[in-house]
Amino acid sequence: MSVIPNNYKERFVKNNCCVLIPTYNNDGTVRALIDSVFTYTDSVIAVNDGSTDKTAEVLASIDGLHVVDLGENCGKGIALRKGFEYALNKGFRYAITIDSDGQHLAEDLPAFLDKIEEEPDSLIVGARDMMQENIPGKSSFGHKFSNFWYWVETGINLPDTQSGFRLYPLQIIKGLKYLTSRYEFEIEVIVRAAWHGVNVTSVPVKVIYFEGEERVSHFRPAIDNLRFTALNTCLVTMAILYGRPKMIYDRLRKMSFKEFVQEHIINTDESNEVKAFSAGFGIFMGIIPIWGYQMALAIILAVYFKLNKAIVLVTAQISLPPLLPFILYASYLTGISILGSAAEGEHMSATNAWLEKHVIPGWLQEKFPEMVQNLLAYFFGSFVLAFAMAIATGLLTYALLILFRKKAKTLIR
Repeated sequence: MSVIPNNYKERFVKNNCCVLIPTYNNDGTVRALIDSVFTYTDSVIAVNDGSTDKTAEVLASIDGLHVVDLGENCGKGIALRKGFEYALNKGFRYAITIDSDGQHLAEDLPAFLDKIEEEPDSLIVGARDMMQENIPGKSSFGHKFSNFWYWVETGINLPDTQSGFRLYPLQIIKGLKYLTSRYEFEIEVIVRAAWHGVNVTSVPVKVIYFEGEERVSHFRPAIDNLRFTALNTCLVTMAILYGRPKMIYDRLRKMSFKEFVQEHIINTDESNEVKAFSAGFGIFMGIIPIWGYQMALAIILAVYFKLNKAIVLVTAQISLPPLLPFILYASYLTGISILGSAAEGEHMSATNAWLEKHVIPGWLQEKFPEMVQNLLAYFFGSFVLAFAMAIATGLLTYALLILFRKKAKTLIR
């Protein structure tokens, strides 16, 4: 045995990494793949996803192989998750997954070790060259389509989102929640990992596409594409309401004040007007009474209006503790000054009466008249206060930017 493979085996042990091979009815290719993987590491796990051919017998005949047998076909997503669970129980930190259909080559395994040693705890996807001559047109299109939606959902440009040749940080992805169980799991896991701050990156790998009967694929174009479409629809919605705001918030939370000022206020091409409007808009969104949706809606509108998303998100935090009680009380007092209190019915405006008639249920008005009036006062007051504070914040921010932006840029440099 040559020195180089021995060195790789030592590196697999040093990095606490195993190779995980999910397989379903691949008795013609799985043996050769596993033999080639054993050249690089002795830590190899195969998950038999209910194969009905001779795959089980092939796996049983390989010495030193760890086999997880699911008994019935559960789907690739479940097979991977069962494999991850097994690897974690064996004490592994990372698992490199490789498909058993013969498309991927064990000789690319060292590239994952190189990358994870440079960037620990990353999720690494093997990026195939989809421009080579024998790649089917539909595969190339699906590859680009999937990459586009991944960018929409995470803001990350990943060259290959569909490759099954990957390295997973096991402990990190263990705590994530998943909706899917089959092929689409491989899309969902990299989206959710990105949302939770995992560094999702890639390394180039080779790919072999077999033609005609040589190619063994369990992908069902109609139903599986429908699954991918449904998943992406769900993930885009979740990205808007949760994923993308969380990514921005987590990134900002890790930055120092100086880093935030330098990156988002000084060293950008945005005008002072855009920055000032972003600050005022964030204040407005943070005060108006749309609890639970403030941050998500603020980010959506910031993207739509091309505002500074970081400034919007930071200023929208105005209604978080400890300022929240003061914002609520100030909104209520503002509303009282406009509409009058419950005890001053003669001062209630026509607008207030219209809201009572068309918005507030009659039974609620009859049983809790004072509570209804106070809620209306808060509701009206919050919008008026939000608008006033947004204007004041925007003007103040604009004045400060004019006075200090050039000076601050010089000092920080």
